Amino acid sequence: MSTGEETFAVDGKGPINEPFQNDLEKPLSAKDLEPFGNEETAEVKYRTMKWWHCGMLMIAENVSVGILSLPSAVATLGMAPAAIMIIFISALSWYTGYEIGQFKLRHPHVHSMGDAGELLMGRLGREILGIGQLLLLIFLMASNILTFNILMNVLTNHGTCTLVFGVVGLVICFLGALPRTMDKVYWMSVASFMSVLIATIITMVSAGVETKQHVVNEAIREVSFREGFLAVTNIIFAYLAHIAYFGFMSEMEDPRTFNKSLAMLQIVDTVLYLVSALIIYHYVGPNVKSPAISSLSPIMSKIAWGLAIPTTILSGVVLGHVACKYIYVRLFRGSDNMHNRSLLSIGSWVAICIGVWIVSWVVAESIPVFNDLLSLISALFGSWFSFGLPAIFWFYMNRGQYFNNIKKAILTIINIGVLAIAIAMCGLGLYVSGVAIHNDSSTSSWSCANSA
Repeated sequence: MSTGEETFAVDGKGPINEPFQNDLEKPLSAKDLEPFGNEETAEVKYRTMKWWHCGMLMIAENVSVGILSLPSAVATLGMAPAAIMIIFISALSWYTGYEIGQFKLRHPHVHSMGDAGELLMGRLGREILGIGQLLLLIFLMASNILTFNILMNVLTNHGTCTLVFGVVGLVICFLGALPRTMDKVYWMSVASFMSVLIATIITMVSAGVETKQHVVNEAIREVSFREGFLAVTNIIFAYLAHIAYFGFMSEMEDPRTFNKSLAMLQIVDTVLYLVSALIIYHYVGPNVKSPAISSLSPIMSKIAWGLAIPTTILSGVVLGHVACKYIYVRLFRGSDNMHNRSLLSIGSWVAICIGVWIVSWVVAESIPVFNDLLSLISALFGSWFSFGLPAIFWFYMNRGQYFNNIKKAILTIINIGVLAIAIAMCGLGLYVSGVAIHNDSSTSSWSCANSA
């Protein structure tokens, strides 16, 4: 895939191809070329990931138990519109991910959306996008804790107070977040992917075996706008991995291989989404629950939930690592503390991990209408981080060249369309989430009640 942009060498010594005509005149300092600086003699090295390490981390971040909510989206929209939406959003996500990769190669010092925001809008942009990124990550981490509460309630038949399960999930996630480098988290991402893959296969097979009656599958369904868009948001939210791309690329040996990582993610998750959503809906029918594990018999539901424990925990660990690393780099950027094993560097990392995970746990236990609020935050920030901002990055990289030739003109129109889609996702997502919050009378916060 090519958008016509040229990319810069990661060592900062010059362009790989031809430089941008409107490139910034002032060269980056050695410290700013990479967020982790020169690691030749560093005790702790961060830029160690191969492209397949990065790809697996992206899969673990993006593909978790949420994949089993997609059959309910198919049940709402019908098989044909749902399949079309999955493929369309996958293609859109792939393209905007590519744009983020190009932006990172041109600006190697960018480690987070906050860094990108500073390039676009100065100090204010850094704070807005940095806080937005951290807020979205914390809410997604809290979602993982809530999912852990649900599966433990199912496995133990509500064996104890749900708050206890939340604390257990908090401790496990914190321990998993202790490694400071992404290459160590990679092995957790492999376990996470195997977990969700096996749980999904078990769910598909069980749905087929347990179906005893004829199920009517609808290719197209007539639904209200609000119901239809809520189903579409379930699909959109399955592709919101972009928030971590800058951080992942910063820890690759060669960020120019990021396109391979992106292709690995998009192919794997799209195939999994399509196959699992359509097959489970085919066998269970319009009454499929979300997540689809809940549609299985009690025994098979417990087996599937048990197999999903690693992905529930470890996908949260990957998200938590990105959130902690954002704060850590912000504090110690340009300092040798990031690269040594001193009490200050290790103690600071542990303290950040403790703080971030406690905040996410408090959020998980405090907000009665959490799922609706998560949808609200995702609509507000996720639509921009995954779709709107990448289009803006393209306009920033190509400013002054929008209609220089036919190719640039076509890409300009495409990115205007992408930006319009992001605005629609944000606006409509805020609307349907607001209605849901208004109508929702969910369980009280800090409750021992069964959350399953």
